[in-house]
Amino acid sequence: MTLFLNKKCLGVALMLVSVALAAQSPVPAPRQSGAILIMGATAHLGNGQSIPNSAIAFENGKLTLVADATTIRLDRSKFTKIFDASGKHVYPGFIATDSRLGLVEIDAVRATQDHTEAGNLNPNARAIVAYNTDSDVIPTVRSNGVLSAQIVPAGGLVSGTSAVVQLDAWNWEDAAIRADEGIHLNWPSRQARRRFGPPAAGPEQQPGNEYNKQLDELHRYFGEAKAYSQKPAPEVKNPRFEAMRGLFNGSQKLYIHDGNAKTMQEAVLFAGQYGLQPVLVGASDAWMITDFLKEHQVPVILAEPQRLPSREDEDYDQPYKTALALHQAGIPFALSGNGGWRQRNLPFEAGQAVGFGLPYEAAVQAITLSPAAIMGIGGSTGSLETGKDATLFVSEGDALDMRTCRVTAAFIQGREINLDDKHKMLYRRFEEKYKQR
Repeated sequence: MTLFLNKKCLGVALMLVSVALAAQSPVPAPRQSGAILIMGATAHLGNGQSIPNSAIAFENGKLTLVADATTIRLDRSKFTKIFDASGKHVYPGFIATDSRLGLVEIDAVRATQDHTEAGNLNPNARAIVAYNTDSDVIPTVRSNGVLSAQIVPAGGLVSGTSAVVQLDAWNWEDAAIRADEGIHLNWPSRQARRRFGPPAAGPEQQPGNEYNKQLDELHRYFGEAKAYSQKPAPEVKNPRFEAMRGLFNGSQKLYIHDGNAKTMQEAVLFAGQYGLQPVLVGASDAWMITDFLKEHQVPVILAEPQRLPSREDEDYDQPYKTALALHQAGIPFALSGNGGWRQRNLPFEAGQAVGFGLPYEAAVQAITLSPAAIMGIGGSTGSLETGKDATLFVSEGDALDMRTCRVTAAFIQGREINLDDKHKMLYRRFEEKYKQR
């Protein structure tokens, strides 16, 4: 009996703790209930253009007006809420590509990671169903204007399918903007793996042989998947091949994770053999093969502009100026952060590229409309244009500069979201502590 009471008390205590923690987390915003107008801000439209003195209105989650405020007349009585944003900046919601948001809570704690399945070929592993909308990391990312993200699995040769989500939702069904939008392939490496102890004997241990072995495995697997996709109703369904149907009918992209100039070209040609739409992810050497990428019309998701060079003999600033090289070559590209929590630095990585020659509005486009277009949602989001989703935010200063980025209001599909987060809560807590001294 005593044990039962102890268990009961423990259960009540845990319930109270969970309720207290839930009370600290921002609750998803309700639907937009009235027309909203933002006046006077410098609007960065996300399509390469800007309006120095803008008027932006939205209703029922959709943009109804994006115009120069000096050229129009407005009946202010039609709006439920009006923001005076004079001297501020308005941007489309930034989009984090190749992210682990909602799949990882603490990088150093394996039990909080849910991004990798066992095995080498897992196209049927769906990142969307593992996405945790209650992650404490997500509000910290929203606070810097990142309002949407591509949630990507990891591991193996074929990791699984990614999804695009908006970052203010009750569950993954509410969050999904586009589920299962692409298959992720980790291209094999030609480099030898690091070994501990003496190397094993035999030709299979040579890096070239291992690379060719994995490449043969991919050819066999994709060949079988393509043959399977040509049967509209197979008698026995294969879940892995079913997950890849979209690759062969054009409704999914093949995201190829690789950074080496030579193997990226091999990967693109591999995709071409099967009639697939490739997107290179990572692509640190993309600046070396711009003519090839342009010829084959391959978009790029460029990872981590704030990193060290890939080689000892590269320019120290090569990672910072690769975006400029892609822009000058006319190659569609998006910028990506790294992992989960560091996606909050995405706008500042775009700002780094601006500091090394990339035009400002092109940098904004690289984290708004360009990733939206690559992921097939550019018709509904990614830029400030009438008819599109009202997913945008207001910043007191330049959102690409960590010194001036201060997001004061943000909207996802017209819903004004709560910008509080754990970092701000801890700041207030310890600020109060030191005030008492």
